[in-house]
Amino acid sequence: MQLTVGSIKLPHAAVLAPMSGITDQPFRRIVKLLGGGLVVSEMVASHAILNSIKKEIRKLKFSAKEEAPLSIQLAGWEPAIMAEAAKIAEQLGASIIDINLGCPAKKVTGRFSGSALMQNPVLTAEICSAVVNATSIPVTLKMRLGWDELNKNAPEIGLLAEEAGVKMLVVHGRTRIQMYKGEADWKEIRKTVDQVSIPVLANGDINNLSNVQTALSQSGAQGVMIGRGAQGKPWFLGQVGDLLSNNKIRETPKVQQIKEIMLTHLEDMLICYGSNGMRLARKHIAWYAHGLPGSAALREVANNTHNANIVFDAVNSFFNKQCEVA
Repeated sequence: MQLTVGSIKLPHAAVLAPMSGITDQPFRRIVKLLGGGLVVSEMVASHAILNSIKKEIRKLKFSAKEEAPLSIQLAGWEPAIMAEAAKIAEQLGASIIDINLGCPAKKVTGRFSGSALMQNPVLTAEICSAVVNATSIPVTLKMRLGWDELNKNAPEIGLLAEEAGVKMLVVHGRTRIQMYKGEADWKEIRKTVDQVSIPVLANGDINNLSNVQTALSQSGAQGVMIGRGAQGKPWFLGQVGDLLSNNKIRETPKVQQIKEIMLTHLEDMLICYGSNGMRLARKHIAWYAHGLPGSAALREVANNTHNANIVFDAVNSFFNKQCEVA
């Protein structure tokens, strides 16, 4: 299953979802290294880009060569500001611009951004048009089924986005009110697939290969976007890509390989963030070690020091013990 976004032919139809505080440059790079296709940045606030706010500008740090194709996801509620931010992202080397209509967080929706925009289709269409007209690269849009159970308007939003020139849609199978509770409704995504002629990706609760096949069957989507399913498993995107491309599915890494992947990831975080890297790596350490004997002790070390040498020694000791057991 191949996937093309505008003029860009993607390696396969499995895409890494944007996740705040997670899909930074080190995580995107390890996903790409292990067979990932299109990767998407953390959500970046368009206002913050124009105001050069350091924390948000940091999210635009990427290697166009190593990470290409790379999608930069923008959030905002003013068409002109979104357009200017898109221009900057394109100048920095982004392959694709993604418009955020999916984030359910109060700090985002409170400013009428993220999934709150689904309550205003007219404004959403204006934003899409502004961004499409401001850039020469493809524009995509990620959204939810709707704001709540009574307002599942993803098909309407999708059609407006397509008419504005958006080249691909992603639909998370929950409403904003659901946040991340309950189960993703992949069947409901089919209403959007049937409404538009551009590719649609299914998103939400895709955590294993069986989920991939079920999500595609129920939604009729042309591919999948994977978020939490890749946490602690950056190789999962490559496996899904193999499945969708009818290639032999690469094996899940053994314990020794997971150790090497984890250390590579942690080293990249140190390079990217300096001394703050070990604090930011804590969640990744917990995900990599999840379900393995002694993981609580490893988390305890990681959560109580910024000293990279201590963390790396703990990681080595932890995985050496796993290898002995195996």
